[in-house]
Amino acid sequence: MGKGPEKRQTYLTRHAKRRMRWRNISPKDVEKTLTNPDRVEQLPSGRKNAFKLMGDKLIQVSYIEGGKGTTVITVVDKNR
Repeated sequence: MGKGPEKRQTYLTRHAKRRMRWRNISPKDVEKTLTNPDRVEQLPSGRKNAFKLMGDKLIQVSYIEGGKGTTVITVVDKNR
């Protein structure tokens, strides 16, 4: 009997953590943006940008997906 789908681990780079702190974006906001984005852009480099409008913030999360999970590279509030 198989298990349900496994939840992928999300890793935050030091750069992403710093940007989140400076821009007052919570880990919960990042997770919501990754799991339920309004729009996703695929970049030629293999990175993806997920966008989510949350109140007066338009959050952009740049990330890559790998075998071990999702690595968040940077986080931006596009309205700032």
